[in-house]
Amino acid sequence: MTRVVLVGPPGAGKGTQATALSHKLGVPHISTGDLFRAHIANNTELGQDVKRYLDSGQLVPDEVTNEMVRERLAQPDAVDGFLLDGFPRNVGQAAVLGEILSAADTKIDAVVEFRIDEEVVVERLLARGRDDDNESVIRHRQQVYRSETAPLLDYYADVLITIDAVGDVDQITGRVLDSIRART
Repeated sequence: MTRVVLVGPPGAGKGTQATALSHKLGVPHISTGDLFRAHIANNTELGQDVKRYLDSGQLVPDEVTNEMVRERLAQPDAVDGFLLDGFPRNVGQAAVLGEILSAADTKIDAVVEFRIDEEVVVERLLARGRDDDNESVIRHRQQVYRSETAPLLDYYADVLITIDAVGDVDQITGRVLDSIRART
């Protein structure tokens, strides 16, 4: 059983690593972005809520995100393990995740922090060339990460694994797998 949360600033490579790790660990990759898109595409009640918030330029409230994750973790493929990417984003969401898992008589096995220098992230994201990736937007996202998500590192100190997120994809995946295996 492997229940892992991935944490790191935007541009640290969480999505890329989540795909590789999900395959290697044999557990589903659960991304809040994917959940949002699936609910919107299926026009579910939660999807309609998400669409309303996103269309008005607002962040999706924790209650809506929490409910989507609660539903997803209850699906059969996630019972024996999962890889969470983009959730929890803050300590409040982490507390809800703890309640969800406690109700299922389980807990998080590891929280993997992808540590990377901010200047490397800025370079990496600018190189992607996306329209919404300009330096001020990238730096703002880094600040939001530091203020909202970084406190999770203290919250999960007992299960935290910090990984150097610089290197090629296979090297970083190997670091993560070695660290998770050393823990279990």
